[in-house]
Amino acid sequence: MTASTPTILALDFDGVICDGLIEYFEVAWRTYCQIWSPKQETPHNDFASKFYQLRPVIETGWEMPVLVKALVEEIPEEKILQEWTTITQEILLKDNLKATDIGQKLDKIRDEWIATDLDGWLSLHRFYPGIIEKIKATVDSTTNLYIITTKEGRFAQQLLKQGGVDLPQDIIFGKEVKRPKHEILRELIQKTNASPERVWFVEDRLKTLQLVQQQPGLEEVKLFLADWGYNTSTEKVTAQNDPVIQLLSLAQFPKDFSQWF
Repeated sequence: MTASTPTILALDFDGVICDGLIEYFEVAWRTYCQIWSPKQETPHNDFASKFYQLRPVIETGWEMPVLVKALVEEIPEEKILQEWTTITQEILLKDNLKATDIGQKLDKIRDEWIATDLDGWLSLHRFYPGIIEKIKATVDSTTNLYIITTKEGRFAQQLLKQGGVDLPQDIIFGKEVKRPKHEILRELIQKTNASPERVWFVEDRLKTLQLVQQQPGLEEVKLFLADWGYNTSTEKVTAQNDPVIQLLSLAQFPKDFSQWF
């Protein structure tokens, strides 16, 4: 029987708590322009919509300007969906670039944007309906809340604060911790002495959930794919057919935990 309330609720940020597609494209385009210095510094009209559709392939921030580069080179969208890892490595190799350098450039551009136009930056993000209310209710309950994200923790914290949730820094695990999400989940279990089956993890990236599933000692962690996030219809179907991963809807999320199944 499934426990009706988690001891630990771990949430991804991008695609679970916050929709930042508009900001992602803008910062990705700015970073692309800085790295590749194109003659045309204004994106084509359809670039943003293509970027939004292909967002599910991106795992970490440095890939965003590379996706813009792939679109500029007119790599077919279906190929991007199926061969993204290979495409990124080919682009890095061809232009003698390092993922870490691209990531640092992107973070610097974002930092400068926040420093000079905080309101403008914040305005390009939207919290999904009901999410903030559920986070507040969880913070006030016996469940321990953690945010585990590949975004820089300070960016996630800034956005949550703007949304009315001032979370302590030590419960937000961002890109700066430089550890896979499954390792962070294991550390939280050890730190809190929680039973793995009382640890619930909500993520919009199917591959991340499947990786957690494969880790020794984490087999009983409750895994949820956020169907409102950055995933494809094929991934949703895969989750529906997986006996371990639960497909979670945005309508279910704000409800009592017992309604998540």
